[in-house]
Amino acid sequence: MQKKYKLLIFSVIFDLVGMLSFVVPFIGETFDIIWAPFSAFLIYKMFKGTEGKVSSIISFVEEAGILGTDFLPTFTLTWIYKFILKKDNEEIKPL
Repeated sequence: MQKKYKLLIFSVIFDLVGMLSFVVPFIGETFDIIWAPFSAFLIYKMFKGTEGKVSSIISFVEEAGILGTDFLPTFTLTWIYKFILKKDNEEIKPL
């Protein structure tokens, strides 16, 4: 399997983890406080470069629920941007 598709699998998994806050009321907000900086770090390491930097900021704001955007699949959207819209087929290192 190509590395970019492994990255897609990790992206979907991390988006699902981020959406766990919808499953458990009240505990979810506490989880978001922990998950927001961690997800920003993960997305920065996964996508590197400009995409990683911009996505890490978006991921932090989105997961922190600052703008009510906690439902966005930021990891997967970044993957779509990098490999479909931008058509960046460079090999990248997985986590």
